[in-house]
Amino acid sequence: MPVKNWEINSLEVRRYSRLDEKLQNVKIDQNSTVTMIVPKTEEEVEIDFRFTVVYGNGSIGNMRIEGKLVFGCKAQDVAKQWNATHNMPDDMASEIHTFVMGNCITEAVILARDVRLPPPIPLPRVEVGKQGQAQPKLDRSPEIA
Repeated sequence: MPVKNWEINSLEVRRYSRLDEKLQNVKIDQNSTVTMIVPKTEEEVEIDFRFTVVYGNGSIGNMRIEGKLVFGCKAQDVAKQWNATHNMPDDMASEIHTFVMGNCITEAVILARDVRLPPPIPLPRVEVGKQGQAQPKLDRSPEIA
């Protein structure tokens, strides 16, 4: 059941804080949502998704990435389950959300840089030890909803 194709249809990013404001200990929430599943062929469904990043409960900034992907599965069974319950099989959901998060986070880092928001992932911090050895240290980790 692999993801066969994907595309981004919409990018939106907003920063509400001023550039001269010091941003420290900003809570960054990330979320991946499937908004629609429709059968494309007997063995493929087209899935609409939304990836969001919210900074400081929305008071500092937010971004939204929307797109589509094609996923190989028994299309009629998955579409029927989606229409009835707005759920999909757990293994499929895991694979889709992992794919969306993994691919959209790259775009989110670039968008954050462009509007001067903190990156939505922890960046390693290099500290030089007494003997000149650089050791990466993670500053913080994002909360993923």
